[in-house]
Amino acid sequence: MNIFRTITLLVIITFVYSCQNKNMLADHIDIQGHRGCRGLMPENTIPGFIRALKFGVTTLEMDVVIAADYSVVVSHDPFFHHYISIGPDRLEINEKNMHTHNMFKMDYPTIASYDVGLKPHIKFPLQRKMPTIKPKLSMVFDTIEAYLKANILPTVQYSIEIKRKAKYDNQFHPDAETFIGEVLKVLAKYDLNERIILQCFDIETLQLIHQKKPDIKLAYLIASSSNFEDNIDRLGFIPDIYSPAYKLVDTELLQYCNKQGMKLIPWTINEVSDLERIMLLGVHGIISDYPDRAIEIFKGLQLSKG
Repeated sequence: MNIFRTITLLVIITFVYSCQNKNMLADHIDIQGHRGCRGLMPENTIPGFIRALKFGVTTLEMDVVIAADYSVVVSHDPFFHHYISIGPDRLEINEKNMHTHNMFKMDYPTIASYDVGLKPHIKFPLQRKMPTIKPKLSMVFDTIEAYLKANILPTVQYSIEIKRKAKYDNQFHPDAETFIGEVLKVLAKYDLNERIILQCFDIETLQLIHQKKPDIKLAYLIASSSNFEDNIDRLGFIPDIYSPAYKLVDTELLQYCNKQGMKLIPWTINEVSDLERIMLLGVHGIISDYPDRAIEIFKGLQLSKG
C-alpha cells in the first residue's frame, strides 16, 4: 500500500511539474492591435486605431509607405489593394489593376480621395464598414494623442513597420536611406521616442536605422524558418524585439531571446487555441487582428493561473 501511495504521489508531482513547466505565462504582456484591429475595423485607419484603444491595447501596430510628395502614409501596401480600396468616383480596383494605383506616384490629396473602409473584406467578414481614408502618420499621432488625453487613458506604444523591399526601390518607394529619413523627420516633430518601435523584415533598413538612431527601439520581423541564431548574425546586432511568425515560436526560441535580452513578440495570432498556446509559453507580447480576443484570453489565463 505504501509503495502504491508513493508511486501515485510521484505521478501527481510529475504531472503538476509538467503543467507548471508548460505554463510560463508572463505577468504582463504587450497586446498589439495589428493594423489597429483589422478583424473588426478597416485596417490602418484612425477609426480602427481608436477602436483598438477602447479594447485596451498597449501598442498600436501599423505600416507606413511614402507618397510622391514624400508624405509618410499609413498603409500596408504601397498601392491600393483590391481587398479594401475603392477609387475616386467609385472607380473599381481589382487584382489586375491595383498595382497601377501606386501611392509612390501620387501626392497625399490624391491618396485621400480613395476610400478604404466601405468595401466588404473577403477575409474579415466582421469588419465594420464605414467611409474612411489612409491617414498620414502625423495625423495618427495627432488624433491618438489627443484622444488619449481627452479620455484620460494610459499612453500607448506605436509599432511602425517600414514597408521597404530593396527590389522595389524607386518603383513603389524610395531607397532605404530616403525612406528612413522621411519617417524620422515625422518622429522628430513629436515627443514620442520612448513609445516608438520601428519594425521591418529588411535587414538593410534595420541596420541603417540602428546607425542613424541607435536609441530607438527596433523589432526584427521574421517570416522564414531560418535558424534564429543565424538571423541575428546576419542582422549584426541584438534588436530590442524579435518578431517571428507565430508558428516559429517554441520554448527554445523564447529561451534564446531571454538570454539575449530581446523581447519575443510573434505575429499575427487570431485563433483562440493559438493565442492560448503562445501566451502560455511566456512570450512578451502578442500581435493580433482581434486584440479584444487576445486581451480576454490573457485575463482568463491569469485568473486560472491564480
